[in-house]
Amino acid sequence: MNVRRIPTTAVAGAVVLGLTALSACSTSDAADGGNGDKLKVTASFYPMQFLAERIGGEHVAVTSLTKPGVEPHDLELTTRQIGSISESDYVLYLKGIQPAVDDAIKQSGVQNTVDAATLTTLENHGSEVSGHDHGHEGEEHADEHGHEGEEAHEEHSEGDGHNHGEEGGADPHIWLDPVKYAEVAKGVGKSLEKADPDHAADYKKNTDALVAELGELNTAYETGLKNPATKTFITTHSAFGYLAERYGLTQQGIAGIDPEAEPSPARIQEIHTIAEKEKATTVFFETLASDRTAKTLAKDTGLKTGVLDPLEGITDKSRGADYIEVMESNLAALQKALGAK
Repeated sequence: MNVRRIPTTAVAGAVVLGLTALSACSTSDAADGGNGDKLKVTASFYPMQFLAERIGGEHVAVTSLTKPGVEPHDLELTTRQIGSISESDYVLYLKGIQPAVDDAIKQSGVQNTVDAATLTTLENHGSEVSGHDHGHEGEEHADEHGHEGEEAHEEHSEGDGHNHGEEGGADPHIWLDPVKYAEVAKGVGKSLEKADPDHAADYKKNTDALVAELGELNTAYETGLKNPATKTFITTHSAFGYLAERYGLTQQGIAGIDPEAEPSPARIQEIHTIAEKEKATTVFFETLASDRTAKTLAKDTGLKTGVLDPLEGITDKSRGADYIEVMESNLAALQKALGAK
């Protein structure tokens, strides 16, 4: 991805400086208000923050490294943030989406670090992802694949959809599939139980409640996208491959999984042809990135534009206050674009 990487040596040095600077002050923005005996949790960006807050509840103080409105792929860590990672009790991140964060965590020495990518399976996705209907696999899928860890990256890297496009690679956008996100939630819950056994019962209760809510969201998507007039949707950011696979849709990304990647002229021409052939109606853009490409393509093809939020951050422009609400807005947008009844 097009991410400005902080060299490992620089991170190591910054960790030392950060710890020195932080020795006389609190460890994070969340800690500034005083958190008593709460577990100090650092989350890499919003999808991890949401899990930590919902599952941790009143027993955790969560700080996100990615502030609202910041594109997560482009995150540059401050010395203070790098130091705060090292002073955390628990760190939740998604390896592969923010290399600067990956490097800092590797150098931090924190015992309780959880990579969400090891709690489900990652697949290789390119600009085009076509999925068969996975919506009925549910818990069987979670039981079979939910805890394969690092081996899952190799064994399942090819995925189970039909993937095409110039910029394929391990797709980190697992949270946009409610079933995969529920798998991650279960793993996070278990890890919090181990990290803070005194409150294990509450973590389990909160995990079960969230997993049930994600199950309801999955059912809403299954029902709402059951009979679309077209199964193809076009998006500037190819973040919805897992969602497309889950609900039997086809994602046609103007570019690849990097939101800043520039599409080739050949890909633009291909999208023109696909839009006409598949009767696509809408070009989707997102809230945290430029809509220029989407509007240009829509104007050239006579298509509409719409917002499909990859949920990498919540701002005042988001169509919902949290993950669940924005995913519901995404469903409504897809139903409209696809002619689903």
